[in-house]
Amino acid sequence: MKKTMIALAMLTAGLAQAATTVTVDTAKPGPVINKDVYGQFAEHLGTGIYGGMWVGPKSKIPNTRGWRNDVIGALKKLHVPLVRWPGGCFADEYHWREGIGPRNKRPVKINTMWGGVDEDNAVGTHEFFDLVEQLGADAYVNGNLGTGSPQEMAEWLEYMTSDNKSTLPELRRKNGRDKPFKVAYFAVGNEAWGCGGNMKPDYYANLYRQSATFLKTPPAGRPKLVASGGNDNDTTWTEELSKSAKNMTDGISFHYYTIPTGKWEVKGAATGFPANEWFSTLNATMRMEDHIRNNVAVLDRNDPEKKLGFYVDEWGTWYDVEKGTNAGFLYQQNTLRDAVVAALNFNIFHDHADRVRMTNIAQMVNVLQAMVLTDNEKMLLTPTYHAYEMYVPFQGATTLPLALEGNRKYASGDKSIAQVSASAARGKDGKVYVALVNTHPSDAEEVNIAGVGDRKASARVLTANEMDAHNTFAKPDAVKPAPIAVQASGGKLTVKMPAKSVVVVAIGG
Repeated sequence: MKKTMIALAMLTAGLAQAATTVTVDTAKPGPVINKDVYGQFAEHLGTGIYGGMWVGPKSKIPNTRGWRNDVIGALKKLHVPLVRWPGGCFADEYHWREGIGPRNKRPVKINTMWGGVDEDNAVGTHEFFDLVEQLGADAYVNGNLGTGSPQEMAEWLEYMTSDNKSTLPELRRKNGRDKPFKVAYFAVGNEAWGCGGNMKPDYYANLYRQSATFLKTPPAGRPKLVASGGNDNDTTWTEELSKSAKNMTDGISFHYYTIPTGKWEVKGAATGFPANEWFSTLNATMRMEDHIRNNVAVLDRNDPEKKLGFYVDEWGTWYDVEKGTNAGFLYQQNTLRDAVVAALNFNIFHDHADRVRMTNIAQMVNVLQAMVLTDNEKMLLTPTYHAYEMYVPFQGATTLPLALEGNRKYASGDKSIAQVSASAARGKDGKVYVALVNTHPSDAEEVNIAGVGDRKASARVLTANEMDAHNTFAKPDAVKPAPIAVQASGGKLTVKMPAKSVVVVAIGG
C-alpha cells in the first residue's frame, strides 16, 4: 500500500494550477441506469468459452459442473447482470439441437466462423444456463436466422420456456431440467448486414417480422425480442426497423468497435503502441457518443413513446491479435488504455440511459477486450475488469445531471477531446457516485465536485505509470484500483486525478 501511495504521489506531481469543476444537480434525478448496461458477451470463439471458462467436469482445474471456479468467482464480483450467447457471428451457424443431450453423443462440427477448429458442442443450452445461474445473471440468447428458420427458433424458445407436457419441454426434462429456463432477451439473428447474411435493411426487416410472429412463449416467460441493427455511422437499420418492426420488437441492436488506426487490415497493437495511438484510440471510442445520438434521434422521431431500447450488444477495443496466437481466436492483451476506454463508454451510456438499456462488451474471457485472461490453470484480472468492478454501484442507479466548467482539451494534431469525462448517479444504497476519467496520458488534473456539499467521501483510482501497463501471469496485480484522497472544504470535494486515470467517488449515504 505504501508503495502504491508513493507511486500515486509521483503521478500527481506537477498538477496544473487550473481545475475542472463538476457540478452535480442532486435535485433533478434522471433516468435509471439499467443494470444490463453492464452486460457481458460469451461466444464460441477461441478460448472464450472452451478452456477460458469451460474445462469440463473431469478437469483437474477446480470446477463446478465443468465451469472454472476461479473465473466464475471473479466474474461474480462484477455482479454480471446479463450474458449474451452463443454469438456473435457463431450464432447464425449454431443449431441448438446439436447442443443438448449426452455430451458424448453430440455432433462435432467445424467452427467456420472462428479459427476453423472443431466444435464438439460440449457447451449447449443446459450448460449455458448453468453458467448464468452460477453467476446470478440473466440470459441473452441469440437465435439463428442466417442458416436457421423461424421454426427452429420457435422450437428453441418452447424448449427453454414452456412448462406444459408437450414434446419439447418433456425433452428438456429428460435432459435434466424440470422447470423452464428464464430467457431475458432473445435476438433474431446477428449482424444481418455482414456475417449474418449480407442482407439489406428492408429484407432483414421482412425476415424479422416473419420470425417474430412465431416466437411464442408463456406470458410469464416472454423475453424481450431484439432486432439486429446497424453499426458505425449507419442509421438506416434503426430507421427501417423502428418503422416496420416497431410493434414487434423491444429493442434494436447496434455494434461499434474501437480501432486505434481506423483500419481493419492493420488495427494497431495492444501493447507497445506509440503515444499518438493512445489519443487515436480514445478519440475513436468517443465516437460512440455520436453514433448513439444519431440513432436515438431516429428512434425519438419514429418511437416518441420510447418503447424501443437501443442495445449496444457488441462494443470494445479491437487490436491486432497477439503474435503466435490463432488469428481466428482474437486474443489480445488488455492494458490501462482499455480500462480508460471502458470508463469513457460507461459515462456515454449513462448519458443516454433512457434509450441505452443494455450493452454487451466483447468479450468476457480471452477474446478482444476481456475481463479475464487464462493460460491453462492460471488466471488474471485485466484493467478492464477493474473498471467494471469500480462502476458496479452504477448498476440500477439513478442518473444525476452535471455540468463541467474549466474542462481543458486534450489535443493531438488538429483533433482534440475533453480531458475530463464525468458521470453522476445516486446508487441504490443512497450514496451519490461520481465517476471521473482523465484522458490525458501525461497531465494530471485537479477536479472539484460541487453540488454535493462537503460530506464524507471516499474514492478509488485506477492508473499506472505506463500507457500500456497491464497485468501478466507473473505480475497479476500490476494494474489495480487503489485508494485516493478526497478533500472536503468550502462546500465542495476535491480530487487530484493522476494522468490517464479512472476515479470513482462515493459520497455520503
